[in-house]
Amino acid sequence: MKNSSSKIRDDIAKLQERLKAAEAREAERIGRIALKAGLGEIEIDEGELQAAFEELAKRFRGRKAASTGGKKANVDGDDSTQTTTVTSGAAAGGAGEV
Repeated sequence: MKNSSSKIRDDIAKLQERLKAAEAREAERIGRIALKAGLGEIEIDEGELQAAFEELAKRFRGRKAASTGGKKANVDGDDSTQTTTVTSGAAAGGAGEV
């Protein structure tokens, strides 16, 4: 047996730490972008904000899937710019929590 169970557990623990660090970097990046866009000042329910982010993620995932040759393709075949409207909710949404 090449790898003992303790060696595998060690590897898993190291990978979990790397994953945690990568997620923290991603969250900080997204948080900075959200603050620059003014999301920290918008009063919105956290669930509503998450739903808006999920819609945005779907939009950009679709572009990657339809993309060829490094150019971003518009999924709808429409060259106009799309925007996502976020409406205000009752509670303040902190972008720093992203």
